[in-house]
Amino acid sequence: MTTPEPDQPAPAWTAAAPPPYPGGPAYTPSPEGAAPAKPPVKVLDLVITIVLLVADAVLATLASFMGIFLVMASDSCGARDCNVDLITLGWLMGMILPWVMLVATVVVAIVLMVKRRLAFWVPLVGAALIVLSLVAAFMVASAAVPGSTL
Repeated sequence: MTTPEPDQPAPAWTAAAPPPYPGGPAYTPSPEGAAPAKPPVKVLDLVITIVLLVADAVLATLASFMGIFLVMASDSCGARDCNVDLITLGWLMGMILPWVMLVATVVVAIVLMVKRRLAFWVPLVGAALIVLSLVAAFMVASAAVPGSTL
């Protein structure tokens, strides 16, 4: 009887199998080539953004309520020659533009929060846009009445 010979390592000159290729059966991506993981949710940014969006909704409501009173720019039109169409445009701007700015702010903030990027600044910019839209409406309505100042 002969004793079995112990397994010997393959000689160094033997060619190794080619590395697996992407899409091949034995391919596993390396950590360097893997898709980056999503950044973690920033809870503080999320809470602050939601609170500021609610504040923007309150601001848009107040701005739209103030826009209702732009129709009173026509009170002195009995004694003056006013541009009623411009007053109507200013009145509609004061009523509608704050809500348009609010919707745009909410959409941009939601997109940034889904992408997990900082979004707290969006409602701050939205608040400024709501106020500027109301100021623009006041300027348009004021321009319709000759001799009026803002």
